[in-house]
Amino acid sequence: MRVTGKVVRFDDIRGYGFIAPDIGGDDVFLHANDLEMEKSLARPGAKVSFEIEDGPRGKFATSVRPGQGALTGIDDRSNDTGLGADEYYDVLSVEEFKCTITEILLDIAPAITGEQIKQVRTKFEALARKHGWVES
Repeated sequence: MRVTGKVVRFDDIRGYGFIAPDIGGDDVFLHANDLEMEKSLARPGAKVSFEIEDGPRGKFATSVRPGQGALTGIDDRSNDTGLGADEYYDVLSVEEFKCTITEILLDIAPAITGEQIKQVRTKFEALARKHGWVES
């Protein structure tokens, strides 16, 4: 079952930390190998979604992804998207990301040219790669 929580602490050098699940209970161990996002985003207070598994030393987090607000640092509990604060977003493939950007551009600016779309997508793709918003 996928749950949400906040990173309590994370040591970049040692590659591990802990997450406090929103459902309560003990903090869950987090290892860098289980991150599906940039390590730099695993900072104290960052919202994440993850799976919880039992291991020989207790519970640990797997498939850790940024939660809503984690990418911007904004706790957006009331928004006009219809998504609650506990929702999470999948990391898109580069092709899915490009298609999404294209659809948005054509929706808001139907007269945009193919060359303009390519220029905008290139800039957004670079930004998305930098922040780990797309699969590498």
